[in-house]
Amino acid sequence: MLHGDAVTTLENWTAPDAEQEELRQHYLRHLAQHPDGMWRSCRPEHVTASALVVDAAGANVLLTLHKTIGRWLQLGGHCEPTDTTLSGAALRESTEESGLTDLTIAPAPLQLSRHLIESGGCAGAYHLDVQFLVTATANTQYVVSEESHALAWFPLTALPQAPDPTLTKLATRAHQHLQTN
Repeated sequence: MLHGDAVTTLENWTAPDAEQEELRQHYLRHLAQHPDGMWRSCRPEHVTASALVVDAAGANVLLTLHKTIGRWLQLGGHCEPTDTTLSGAALRESTEESGLTDLTIAPAPLQLSRHLIESGGCAGAYHLDVQFLVTATANTQYVVSEESHALAWFPLTALPQAPDPTLTKLATRAHQHLQTN
């Protein structure tokens, strides 16, 4: 069910540029070749789901200072057997990692990111991350999970110093999306 939803999500998504289209095709080939391609046990790469959480005004983003990676990142992670949709996996991860409730998720991804994991249990594997936009309601009181050193709200257009390049692209896409919708 989750595998099929991921394929459908990627087939129906219109990539915003040639680089994203190349990644979309790569993800679809991966899923066609790997029935287990959604699970962390699939090597050398597997699909993950993440979300950039914005406040109700669309002005701030909630980032995690990831325990394993040691950088400020969007919320997200591995798909679980209970997940039935890719967007649902991103929403679950957002809720688990932030403690925020009443989150809403945009139905289509904002961007794709293929990146090598250099530490932790997935060291040496690539994450084929599908990144969504999630909006928090007026309640923005978060709870730091065991996966984070810290959580913090940052202005969407002023990320922490030396941000991850993928996060910078994701925030730019989110800002553009919020300005046009």
